[in-house]
Amino acid sequence: MVKAQIKIQQMLFMLLAITLFFVLVGIFLLVLGSSGLKKSAIELQEKNALMLVTRLANSPEFSCEESFGSNKINCVDADKVIMLIQNSKKYDGFWGASNIIIRKIYPEIDGEIVCSLSNYPNCNIIKVYSENNDGADVSNFVTLCRKESSGGEYYDKCELAKMSVSYELR
Repeated sequence: MVKAQIKIQQMLFMLLAITLFFVLVGIFLLVLGSSGLKKSAIELQEKNALMLVTRLANSPEFSCEESFGSNKINCVDADKVIMLIQNSKKYDGFWGASNIIIRKIYPEIDGEIVCSLSNYPNCNIIKVYSENNDGADVSNFVTLCRKESSGGEYYDKCELAKMSVSYELR
């Protein structure tokens, strides 16, 4: 009888050891599988930010639409954006970005002059939305167009710009 009880205890300990082994292997595989999860989440955020830059440039709040002759892609209406920065607080959290900045590249202006209603169009940085400076930055080239007059005639003036969108790393 004692031998039978010892055999049962040995079998019980063996089953516990095997179960514990498989539980540890499962936990190891779970940790190994979730380690790449953070990296893929960051890559997904970067991809979404890149798409956001293009989506913003073609959104109704920024887009030139057909006001400059034809429906242009990645064309930003500077006049709309200047008026938009006056009411940027109404758009808190609307775009899903922490910063949206448009920087004129060509023609160059000496120094960094932040645009406002008083110095527009003689400036080169339009801070559309600025929440904080933390996070990753993604940018894309856009055409920055505005209406300008010369001798009583209005014409379209387009310049090369870079639209940057910052998003928070989570």
